[in-house]
Amino acid sequence: MVSERESVTAKICAFARAWHSTYSKDRIYDDYLAFDFMGREEYEDIYDMISDGLVDSEKLEKVETEKVIGKYFAPIPLSRIHFNENKLSEFAKQNGKIQYVICGAGEDTFSFRNDNDDIDIFEVDHPDTQRYKLNRIKELEWIIRPNVHFVSVDFEKESFRDKLLEAGFDPNKKTFFSILGVSYYLTLDTFADTLRQMTELSETTSEVVFDYPIKSGDFPKRVNKLEEITRSLGEVMCGGFDHNEIKCVLCSLGYKINTYLTPDKIQKEYFEGRTDNLKAFENVSLISATYTA
Repeated sequence: MVSERESVTAKICAFARAWHSTYSKDRIYDDYLAFDFMGREEYEDIYDMISDGLVDSEKLEKVETEKVIGKYFAPIPLSRIHFNENKLSEFAKQNGKIQYVICGAGEDTFSFRNDNDDIDIFEVDHPDTQRYKLNRIKELEWIIRPNVHFVSVDFEKESFRDKLLEAGFDPNKKTFFSILGVSYYLTLDTFADTLRQMTELSETTSEVVFDYPIKSGDFPKRVNKLEEITRSLGEVMCGGFDHNEIKCVLCSLGYKINTYLTPDKIQKEYFEGRTDNLKAFENVSLISATYTA
């Protein structure tokens, strides 16, 4: 995904959550620690980067900057984290003591918002992104609970399975896996291999949640523009997948899809009736699937 520095897109996603939780009166999702984790200086750095012309190379006034944030950067992270953590909550209620593996954790704050000690959390991310996060946690003097584990993994080069086991993951416990914001930067083969490694670690009825970009369609300009933006930041998207490709991969590995939200369904679930300019991205879908072995 990105090497030799922390992921800028991970920072932007954290910024979007902080921006929404701090300023929106009608919250899709409230990540109330996102701003604290970023800190005012980094928050303002990302805001300035956007207002200084990240999207169209033109400096924007405050009103236009807010519109750009709502149009390009907030909809995907807000809807997927709401979907994911609702599914996680349901899974924990059904199964008691579980493991939660966050693939591509970025600046996710769940480990510090969670009050359920029955959830063992494994934060998995690229070494550079995770190094940045751990340094930030140290600066904040936040306490890392005993049930939280940090696992550095380069998905393109290292074994996700082996790294998790080294970190104390128990393959005999029911596990909830989330892979949010990762599939955009992986080929189908690499993404399928990550899912396959999960099956090798999964008890029956373990669950996985992920978002993915749709490969082709008649999409509006903002879809291509977002790809251009991430490319300019050094993080190149790989083109997305067709739903049939994803469905075949999941079925071949023993997964059964239990929830599939198309862009239209995401719009209806999270954005319908809003009075701001937030709306679902036209090429992003959400899936939860259960491992049936």
